[in-house]
Amino acid sequence: MLALLLPITAQAQDRLVVMSFNVRLPAPTDGANIWEKRRDLFVGTIAAAAPDVIGTQELFKLQGDYLVERLPGYSWFGIDRRGGHADEHMGVFYRRDRLKLIEHGDFWLSDTPEVPASISWGNLYPRMVTWGLFETRSGKRFYLLNTHFPYRAEDEAAREKCARLLQARIAALPKGVPVVLTGDFNTVPESTSHALLGETLADARGAVARPVGPEATFHAFKGVPDRRIDWIFTRGFTVRGYRTIDTHNGPLYPSDHYPVVATLGWSKPARR
Repeated sequence: MLALLLPITAQAQDRLVVMSFNVRLPAPTDGANIWEKRRDLFVGTIAAAAPDVIGTQELFKLQGDYLVERLPGYSWFGIDRRGGHADEHMGVFYRRDRLKLIEHGDFWLSDTPEVPASISWGNLYPRMVTWGLFETRSGKRFYLLNTHFPYRAEDEAAREKCARLLQARIAALPKGVPVVLTGDFNTVPESTSHALLGETLADARGAVARPVGPEATFHAFKGVPDRRIDWIFTRGFTVRGYRTIDTHNGPLYPSDHYPVVATLGWSKPARR
């Protein structure tokens, strides 16, 4: 809670702290890692990082509501992948003292992006993007898009189609407004999906000389991550810092993914 009550300095107004966090759905089969046992560690991890905006994956409404109950400086928005509130959300959280939500929406990673719960390309489940247009207290605007790509090994072609659709949607956004893309992409940086997104966006981890923390992010509640599948991409920002947070309390982790955090600065427009 204290992290949300710190005064906003002039220096803080010139930066944006972004987190991407696959929170792991509240599955009753998770045993020692069920949501009820890790939820306070989850809240504490976010409070300690004090991000301005968070893109989450696998979020259920009860988890989102629990976070804002414990950290009331945040609000969140989004619908679930089936168009309601009973399934997984790509919920986006933001600090109301730092950011104003101008508009928001959702689209699906399918052949019919505007159709809620639509499925294409052999996906088992609907895949979607939740986005928001934000304005800082100093009047700077940016878009955040948040997503979760399909997970199976045989879904690589589907992930590439997801990346191409995202690429097209981002290209259609106003050129003068910076963009952040957060998500669990369920593939590695050597993939075609990463290359496609990297054509117009910068991978925040690769943009800094000394990223902090483990490189890989998925660890299956074991604390031994094997792949970097959680990414933050940017356009129109300068990346000032990047870290992977591996907070845990003994064998207990806030999720089966490590959250990643990028500290961004507002790039100066090029001189003409």
